[in-house]
Amino acid sequence: MARAGWGADESLVKEAPEYDASVKAAFVHHTDTGNGYSCTESPSVIRSVFLYHVQSQGWNDIGYNFLVDKCGTIFEGRAGGADRPVHGAHTYGFNTDTTGIAVLGTYTAANDPTTPGVAPTKAALDGTAKIAAWKLGLTGVDPTAKTTLTSAAPDGTGGKYPYGQKVEFNTISGHRDGFATACPGAQLYSALPAVRTAAKQITVPALSATVTGATAAGGRYYTKSTATLNWTPADGATYTVSVDGATAATPAAGAASATVTLAPGTHSVQLNAAFSDGTTSASPVFTIVADTTRPVISSQALSLRKGTVNSGAWPVSLTWKASDNGVLSSLKATSPAAKAFSTTTTQWSAVSKPGTTQTWTLAATDAAGNAGTSSLSRYTGGQTEGAARRTGTWGVSTTSSYLGGRGMYSKYRGASASWTFTGRTAGLIFKRASYLGAVYVYVDGVKIGTLDTRASSTAYRQLLWTRTWSGSGTHTIKIVVAGTSGRPMVGIDGLVYLR
Repeated sequence: MARAGWGADESLVKEAPEYDASVKAAFVHHTDTGNGYSCTESPSVIRSVFLYHVQSQGWNDIGYNFLVDKCGTIFEGRAGGADRPVHGAHTYGFNTDTTGIAVLGTYTAANDPTTPGVAPTKAALDGTAKIAAWKLGLTGVDPTAKTTLTSAAPDGTGGKYPYGQKVEFNTISGHRDGFATACPGAQLYSALPAVRTAAKQITVPALSATVTGATAAGGRYYTKSTATLNWTPADGATYTVSVDGATAATPAAGAASATVTLAPGTHSVQLNAAFSDGTTSASPVFTIVADTTRPVISSQALSLRKGTVNSGAWPVSLTWKASDNGVLSSLKATSPAAKAFSTTTTQWSAVSKPGTTQTWTLAATDAAGNAGTSSLSRYTGGQTEGAARRTGTWGVSTTSSYLGGRGMYSKYRGASASWTFTGRTAGLIFKRASYLGAVYVYVDGVKIGTLDTRASSTAYRQLLWTRTWSGSGTHTIKIVVAGTSGRPMVGIDGLVYLR
């Protein structure tokens, strides 16, 4: 936030800012003010520090170059340009070629060693690292390095080091390192190593990489065994690829990719770089799963389903379960027709060709590229109305609306028709209309229910009732006219089955 944002009274600043040749280090302070302020009150806290420095200390401006509050907000301190080497008043003897960063609050340890005092917030530490990294970065200073400064405090004036003494400092140091003071407080001072590390991570060039030879799915990558990391090489940089923390590939200088072979399982893969200036960086960690297990398609079954029967197509339903130890990427049928499904699909409403044996094949592929298939073969057969063993009175109707151009009907209660077949699923084909009635259905001599063939509109060749068994066997299906009051008539086309 600029000075105007915290309300600096520029009329109190009587002299123009002074500038140094460079910025070699940053000294971290605390303002030694209260910790109970809210972040909306930060500007007023900074104004009070400003007035103290100008009116009580007699300085030309606020002494700190930057200030950071408990919410991590960064404020411009001393005027003259945040991006310029403004000479501050913050670390007596070492104000030249340095910058001062003050965290609002008090972070000294309490007198009682069991109560160490208030600790700075993470946001405040992050803000301190950000402004230090940015400011030092303007002059190419490593925030984790050391630098040598020369004391400018005249002897006898309270400096910590004699005038002219050369002193080595961390490039991010505490006020106490350069002056005899407890500032920036034990709690903040002990956090400076973490601030240096965080600032280093900000200044190190970001390292990006991409993965090829593996399929991305759900935040992971999947491959059978190998994956390739790709990057744009920097001049003078050396690269390594680590797998689960151990170096797995050391590509030649100038290489832009490296391939690693992975054992089955889940791995953490990362690109690491060492740059010519001594800095290092690492890419994000890629989670790569090496998988050689094929998907499994189980419980595949084909059964008849309700619907309209045509001379060349009878409605069937193919069901299955598809699973994988990783992630399925595709699922499809390859015969008797090609069709793609979502990987969670478990049923396909299809049609089967009568009088033939067809193979029903499913194929699944997982994200690693492993493929699994499953097939079953079924014969589709049928028996016309003329093949039924009948009792009672039945009539025959000849119209192209019936399957094969013929159907039979009866309005006499107790009239029956039965078919014996060998198969694993069977269905009965009826005519439906508003004036048609019900039949009783028997399977292998046992009555299993009543089926009403009434419908609001007339429809022929309706596969209205189906039954499926766990395996193929010989069965007898019989219908008996129920003689429904007011609509005793029923019409039937025959029976279909799968074997």
